[in-house]
Amino acid sequence: MPADSSSPRPPHAADGHDTIQVRGARENNLRNVSLNIPKRRLTVFTGVSGSGKSSLVFGTIAAESQRLINETYTAFVQSFMPSLGRPDVDGLHNLSAAIVVDQERMGANSRSTVGTATDAHTMLRIVFSRLGTPHIGTSTAFSFNSAEGMCPECEGLGRVSEMDIDQLVDRDRTLNEGAITVPGFPVGSWSWQIMAGSGFYDPDTKLADFTPEEWDALLYKPATKVRTAMGNATYEGLVTRVRRTYLAKDRESMQPHIRAFTDRAVVFADCRACGGARLNAAALSSRIDGVNIAECSAMQISDLAGFVAGIGDESVAPLLASLRQLLDSLVEIGLGYLSLDRTSGSLSGGEAQRVKMVRHLGSSLTDVTYVFDEPTTGLHPHDIQRMNNLLLRLRDKGNTVLVVEHKPEVIAIADHVVDLGPGAGTAGGEIGYSGDVAGLRASSTLTGRYLEHRVRLREEVRTPNGHLPIRGARQHNLKDVDVDIPLGVLCVVTGVAGSGKSSLIHGALPGREGVVVADQSPIRGSRRSNPATYTGLLNHIRTAFAKANGVRAALFSANSEGACPACNGAGVVYTDLAMMAGVVSVCEQCEGKRFTPGVLAHKLRGKDISEVLAMSVAEAHEFFPSGQAHTVLGRLVDVGLEYLSLGQPLNTLSGGERQRLKLAVNMAQKGAVYVLDEPTTGLHLADVDQLLALLDRLVDEGNTVIAIEHHQAVMARADWLIDLGPGGGHDGGRIVFTGTPAELVAKGDTLTARHLREYVGTGVAADVKTGV
Repeated sequence: MPADSSSPRPPHAADGHDTIQVRGARENNLRNVSLNIPKRRLTVFTGVSGSGKSSLVFGTIAAESQRLINETYTAFVQSFMPSLGRPDVDGLHNLSAAIVVDQERMGANSRSTVGTATDAHTMLRIVFSRLGTPHIGTSTAFSFNSAEGMCPECEGLGRVSEMDIDQLVDRDRTLNEGAITVPGFPVGSWSWQIMAGSGFYDPDTKLADFTPEEWDALLYKPATKVRTAMGNATYEGLVTRVRRTYLAKDRESMQPHIRAFTDRAVVFADCRACGGARLNAAALSSRIDGVNIAECSAMQISDLAGFVAGIGDESVAPLLASLRQLLDSLVEIGLGYLSLDRTSGSLSGGEAQRVKMVRHLGSSLTDVTYVFDEPTTGLHPHDIQRMNNLLLRLRDKGNTVLVVEHKPEVIAIADHVVDLGPGAGTAGGEIGYSGDVAGLRASSTLTGRYLEHRVRLREEVRTPNGHLPIRGARQHNLKDVDVDIPLGVLCVVTGVAGSGKSSLIHGALPGREGVVVADQSPIRGSRRSNPATYTGLLNHIRTAFAKANGVRAALFSANSEGACPACNGAGVVYTDLAMMAGVVSVCEQCEGKRFTPGVLAHKLRGKDISEVLAMSVAEAHEFFPSGQAHTVLGRLVDVGLEYLSLGQPLNTLSGGERQRLKLAVNMAQKGAVYVLDEPTTGLHLADVDQLLALLDRLVDEGNTVIAIEHHQAVMARADWLIDLGPGGGHDGGRIVFTGTPAELVAKGDTLTARHLREYVGTGVAADVKTGV
């Protein structure tokens, strides 16, 4: 890396082929935006949540670049690609190929691991096929995804599912007394009648008194034709039936009560045959320096890098060099605490983004546009400088780097800053500032004013009214941790990435009485789901329309009677063009309004149902001045989602927006323990103040808030801190500090203490706003 790479590059020509020229961008809330973005520079896009940053960077620039690239392929190839519509923009000039490195979680396929996603495992397999002793075959002999290498018992998964029988039945009851506790088997139901009338056992005998043969028939008998009082039927043992009807389904598609049952009933254990290694005995017998490939994959990547560096064999020298470079890049990017056998689906959004980033660090491509979505998400302040260096390295190779980001540390290294706003939703979509960082600081924009803003330490911390004990926590890298979580306060759990924060909180607290988890995981639902349906707000809106017009509430559902027949209430029509890319077009009959003309004729204070669903949360909050709708909308305003439209599809929300939506749904509870996972994700510096005021209000109303968080503003306002570390992976997993923020600043010697001390000692200190 050049010595001066940490400093912004000097300005250059602002026109010609040295700039990406955007003219008349109107995607989503953008208001006819035109600007020039310097190429081969690092440009950071800032602004409050919902100001239009993503619409400009992802929805316009990156989308058009990728669409134009897709159009160069044949129609046959395009048929296998996602359909990309042209962004609403007058002109985009001087685009280069765009590579989007986003925070979308990697696939939940249990066969996908960090090793397979980065090709590190593929290279490791080739090394073992050449150097491993005894020699057992080609690289596929070391693959848990091939029949040649996988463990035959678990088929390469490393784990097997076992049924907890006591979650299926009550052994102290008879069938007639309701011994079967599986959902769908209440006494008298069709499924129950097949079991009770099968003749394989007496329904008036307690299950505890069944003979081995009767017990086997009850649980494990395969599909068998039987004749019951209800007629001919197919009988299956309970375990056989549960495996076929429930476990074969994707967990996310299950109804909540079914999912809760399977989570209780199914116990996953390491495969007895391979011990969780996924591979067969032959693959596990082959070793290099006494270590087999499964043991290599289980090593922390930073340790594996050292092991591979010690392998010296000229026959595979080029491959070893590539593998070392890849492992070193994973360590450099802050993922050295992971292992290659870590499943991809278990990575956080920030971790997934950094895994994807590794692919590009060693690339020989130049003059590429790299687009990042908050690359510091999930990073401790200690790790942000490392990420900054990687962004600068990409720039210094001759690439254009576009970053959507809120962190002052990233804004500070930008060559160019584009600030959107001034507000969110309909109040945003304009360029407030475009220029260098010094000019941003001197500007009157909200971002400029907040760059040096600092939150004060709380003068008086609250006193806990109890504790939630965690004893002997050993999940992942936790080292037999004992800790008491204080109740009735704002407790913040900190530590570098991989230190064990999520393992401690998510491994011990969910499922306890009164604990509400609001995280950033995807929200189940179809593409018709939106904030109005998810929060139950639509029911109140439909009732208000029905009452005002003297008609049935079902008319005002786009999934029921009132739906436009041409698009079935979707508002758009999906057209499959066979080998050509499919087309999504606005429904011509309803013009995207989703309802029939008869339904749209019904008004509520001058607005039809489609106009209400097009309102922002803030507009709707004023439109419904009282009642349950006003209450629900008020909670959405409180969590900072006033800019969302009521009908916006849930699959367009960011992880931070999803978390705040879940929090809004659960805010009606009193005396609850709220578990939040990086609630500042996606929030502008000014929005963080609003979030802190909301968290204070939740605690003052008698709740407990436990936040896993890296943002120093949240740490400063906490009543109690729990700091894990001292490092990540096997260097973490310990409690290194518990106490108040003031105590950490005064006498702490952890990485968190160092950065919090620097935070409260610099900048313009300010108290958090008391209003939300």
